Amino acid sequence: MTEASASAPIARAASGAPAPWADVITDDDLRRYEAAGFGRPGGTGSRPALLIIDAQYRTVGMTPKPFFQSVEEDFTTSCGDVGWDALANVAELLPLFRANGWPVIYPYVAPKKAFDQGRLGAKVPGIMSIPEEGYDFVESIAPVDGEILLPKRHPSAFFGTPLLSFLIERGVDTLVVTGATTSGCVRGTVVDGFSYNFRVVVPHDAVYDRSSTVHQVNLFDMARKYADVASTAEVMALLGESVAE
Repeated sequence: MTEASASAPIARAASGAPAPWADVITDDDLRRYEAAGFGRPGGTGSRPALLIIDAQYRTVGMTPKPFFQSVEEDFTTSCGDVGWDALANVAELLPLFRANGWPVIYPYVAPKKAFDQGRLGAKVPGIMSIPEEGYDFVESIAPVDGEILLPKRHPSAFFGTPLLSFLIERGVDTLVVTGATTSGCVRGTVVDGFSYNFRVVVPHDAVYDRSSTVHQVNLFDMARKYADVASTAEVMALLGESVAE
């Protein structure tokens, strides 16, 4: 990724495709943000890292199912089949990062015990009763030797972890943030990454949430303030440009 790519307008949907927030964001909403000058592209740098957040069975269920079936049969924290769809796109990104030796990092929640439930245990009591297998990484995107496992206790992958130190040591300038949930740990990590002056890219079809409305609104808001939002295919094309140069 060259300096020229830093101005590439990737905060948009693919040509001819509806924006990923088209169902909920009105024309008036768009006009308001455009009038205020929000939503300019942040671009990409030359040293990306892939963050795969909370890609565990507890967030998608043990097998692909519709949301309510997955919540009833597997885990109350599951997002159902939309999560499986998103992780299929994460699996498309992984070979590119691995082939180029770019960092792949897995921020994840470890099984919670009574002493470390934090405020989330009070807000979402069901998280305290998830069986151990729910915390396993989904096999299709599971880490391999040499990739970084980053246990966390809070939404942002930066809070209370050595992530920032690692990114600095590796010279990373761009974060590609994937996983779950769009409105929670993804958003928290995106905002903190932006605050630390990393360029941030969110493949909109490689993140997921339990509510389509919440997913879309958060994508729109991140695109206007903190990140470039594009499809997995568009992100891979941009990353591929850096390999070719």
